[in-house]
Amino acid sequence: MTTETTARPALKAPRAAAAPKKEGAILNVFSHGFLALWGIMIVLPILWVFINSLRPSADIEAKPLGLPTHLQWSNFADAWTTAHVGPYFLNTIIVLAMSVTGTMLLGSMAAYVLARYEFLGNRFFYYMFVAGMLFPVFLAIFPLYKTLDNAGIKDTFPGLALSYIAFSLPFTVFFLTSFFRTLPTGVSEAAMIDGAGHYRVFFQVMLPMAKPGLISITIFNIIGQWNQFLLPLALMSRAPDDKQVMSVGLANLVVSAGEQVDTGALFAGMALAMIPVLVAYLIFQRQIQAGMTSGALK
Repeated sequence: MTTETTARPALKAPRAAAAPKKEGAILNVFSHGFLALWGIMIVLPILWVFINSLRPSADIEAKPLGLPTHLQWSNFADAWTTAHVGPYFLNTIIVLAMSVTGTMLLGSMAAYVLARYEFLGNRFFYYMFVAGMLFPVFLAIFPLYKTLDNAGIKDTFPGLALSYIAFSLPFTVFFLTSFFRTLPTGVSEAAMIDGAGHYRVFFQVMLPMAKPGLISITIFNIIGQWNQFLLPLALMSRAPDDKQVMSVGLANLVVSAGEQVDTGALFAGMALAMIPVLVAYLIFQRQIQAGMTSGALK
């Protein structure tokens, strides 16, 4: 008895579609190229400022894009003393110490209440803060000028700090409200069962849990307020030169000096203005990234 076996052709696995893979590779190349171009556009001007801060003024004026023939570290000393960058720097630190502290304290408290408590008008106040981000600062200059002048705090550090707080609160509240909503409620409820009050829950439980978000928004506020130009220009117009903040002080230095400006010292002053922000970002870049992504991941 014979059995006949019929050989069946082996089934071939379906070929994977090559089009999506090819499109993904093209998109990947395009995105990496765009990011590389964007990085070059940001890094090159910063390097140009730091390189020229170490060159003599005559070399900069003769060849602005050249390299230093020798390092002239005295530019930083001249910028700090002769160009009065030292007082500008210290004045900016004083104003930011008041404004950033006030912004984070008021913003975190408002965001916590809007995120964790239900009350009549909750959504209204939240959307009012959101609308504040759309309000152009130019429209508020004259009313703000008159208000601070009538209150007797125009051309003063507290008046300028209050203005910074007012314009930084909308984004701070918007950011932290979304962040507080992602935090678990079990820990705060357990603390209240143990007898903790609302203030203790907020300061000892919720704020430590919101540390990544607080660090992120603090760095954003420091950068935004450090680089602020329009508000101090309008609200500190009659203040003496040694009471100006960094951005306005450097601008006044260029205008007042005219063609006699010490170019090397000016570039050194610009470098000194950028160093604190760069150092702050390099130190807290992990916390900033964690704070920006934790809300989306939870």
